[in-house]
Amino acid sequence: FKKTFSKDAGKPYFMRLSGNLKYPSDLKKIYNPLLCGIISLIIKKNGNYRVFPSGHNIRRHPKENNMRANNLTLLTDLYELTMMQGYFKNPTNQTVIFDMFYRNNPNGGGFAICAGLEQMIEYIENLRFTEEDITYLRSLGIFEEDFLEYLSSFKFTGDIYAIPEGTVIFPREPMVKVIAPIMEAQLVETAILNIMNHQSLIATKAARVCHAAKGEPIMEFGLRRAQGPDAGIFGARAAIIGGCAGTSNVLTGQMFDVPVLGTHAHSWIMSFPDEYTAFKTYAKLYPNSCTLLVDTYDVLKSGVPNAIRVFEEMREEGIQLKNYGIRIDSGDLAYLSKKAYKMLAAAGFDDATISASSDLDEYLIESLKAQDAKINSWGVGTKLITADDNPAFGGVYKLAAVKDADSDTFVPKIKLSENTEKVTNPGNKTVYRIYSKKTGKIKADLICLADEKFDPEETMVIFDPVDTWKKTKVLGGTYELRELLVPVIKGGKSVYTSPSVMELRDYCKKEQNTLWDESRRFVNPQKVYVDLSQSLYDMKKALLEEMSEKAL
Repeated sequence: FKKTFSKDAGKPYFMRLSGNLKYPSDLKKIYNPLLCGIISLIIKKNGNYRVFPSGHNIRRHPKENNMRANNLTLLTDLYELTMMQGYFKNPTNQTVIFDMFYRNNPNGGGFAICAGLEQMIEYIENLRFTEEDITYLRSLGIFEEDFLEYLSSFKFTGDIYAIPEGTVIFPREPMVKVIAPIMEAQLVETAILNIMNHQSLIATKAARVCHAAKGEPIMEFGLRRAQGPDAGIFGARAAIIGGCAGTSNVLTGQMFDVPVLGTHAHSWIMSFPDEYTAFKTYAKLYPNSCTLLVDTYDVLKSGVPNAIRVFEEMREEGIQLKNYGIRIDSGDLAYLSKKAYKMLAAAGFDDATISASSDLDEYLIESLKAQDAKINSWGVGTKLITADDNPAFGGVYKLAAVKDADSDTFVPKIKLSENTEKVTNPGNKTVYRIYSKKTGKIKADLICLADEKFDPEETMVIFDPVDTWKKTKVLGGTYELRELLVPVIKGGKSVYTSPSVMELRDYCKKEQNTLWDESRRFVNPQKVYVDLSQSLYDMKKALLEEMSEKAL
């Protein structure tokens, strides 16, 4: 390295390495090809990280960032830390099990989509209290020095099981199961809920919007309306998992290697002397991706005629028209799209894309489809990225079992409530999905104890855990079983490799195809049964009886 000099600086490059070489693109500053290759490998292997506003790691393209350190350890509610100090001062050495689950499907729908697991794993792997964190906690005046000393060397050592991203999920079944010493399990509650709730909400909304479009592409473009940068970045990620074809969010595209899509704004057209000139200029810049926004002035009298004029000129110049069309962002989308299609078809452009935007959601798209609108591409922003009609997912994190240090057995725990739906399911559990061999569709989900085993060759009787008289017999040999919870963290270390976002999108599409159409409709969908095994039901019933007796 000492013998390698940059041509412009006249000094050994190793002297400049730490100061100026930060990205693979910076290798253009080096003129020794062998050195370029070596340093490129070092950069890729070391996996330089950048940080986005909340502190998550952003991989795939390192950039200098002097914002907060790469961890979200203090992204927690204060009471998690005060409880931790309480456990520290009154040691129990308990290992506990917490379940994350939700009680009601978003939007009154028949299902939800699990998302956020990759970021949850990154959060766990980066858990650590920095000197700055300890100093801040000390300044609050409520934490004692011996506890702060414990935090200074804190790391997560437990196990986590989770349902993979993109999986169809239903109420009450554990999405995430944490098995860890009680202080560790308590600390991670808030961030797990924050990450999983948000992305699962947006992925679910996206799945509904995409279902309404019946296979036509949905572009997510709600960044400017998202509740902050993180919501925009990870909301777009979740939207693509849920089925969107791409996003307008360039940073999300860079971070997660997903398609970025976009055309131009009304301001582009207004900045030119006339609409035709604006269209013509844009078409020269982007002849292979030319979608023209036609509603700046008048869709049918100006926008579409000028777009047709530009398309005709491109055709006359021998430009092969592909990925071209118009976008309508206002007005009566059904009426305007049908009129625009007739005009385009009459001019020989019946294959042009007609894209629509303007505060769309699944209900409006479904209505436009019913009206035979001639729209075959959809841009959905605000109502998707904010999950406008259901802005919170409602996931909760509840204690399910406790094990003392001198015991090998977990003691089940249950939370009671005047609201029956808020009574929790106790014990160390897992979830099995029951599929029909004949159709491949989901018959039911079964929450059971983690050590229970089932033989799909044997007949199974499942029952509603509330209305127990509602029973279903599943004949042996007619069904298949799949355990949904998989290990993602063991002993504090990741044992799970997250697929790419586009792979998750494909998987999510297949998952949704395992639902019956009746469970995917937007109004009064058919519920998918989530039942308890007989052993789990008996355990829950016994605990309820025991606690009821104590209350007398």
